[in-house]
Amino acid sequence: MTDYDIIIRPHVTEKSTMLAAEGKYTFVVDIRATKIDIKRAVERLFNVKVLKVNTVRYDGKKRTRRDASGLNVGYTSRWKKAIVQIDTDPSDVIEYLAEDGKTVTVTKKYKTEIEDFGFNN
Repeated sequence: MTDYDIIIRPHVTEKSTMLAAEGKYTFVVDIRATKIDIKRAVERLFNVKVLKVNTVRYDGKKRTRRDASGLNVGYTSRWKKAIVQIDTDPSDVIEYLAEDGKTVTVTKKYKTEIEDFGFNN
């Protein structure tokens, strides 16, 4: 599976919009995707550092429909939601000591937010 197959779309609700202010973003993901797959896909697609991934699986709801041929029973689609917490504090990281004994600090090259989080409808 590619990264675009794992992350299907952002799940934009009132609650997920409030969580985005805390650095937690919600996505609808492939039902077969693991937490590690989701973490790698979000890091590659949005260039952020993922700290934690929580997932929830939803089973399809039973739906009944009456038409001319009688009563039809079916189910809505199963789906999986992932809540991804990203690192919003890109502090400096001490990498190594230089030859002259000075410490070299390297800044993190990650974004602190996901700009294109589905608000462009």
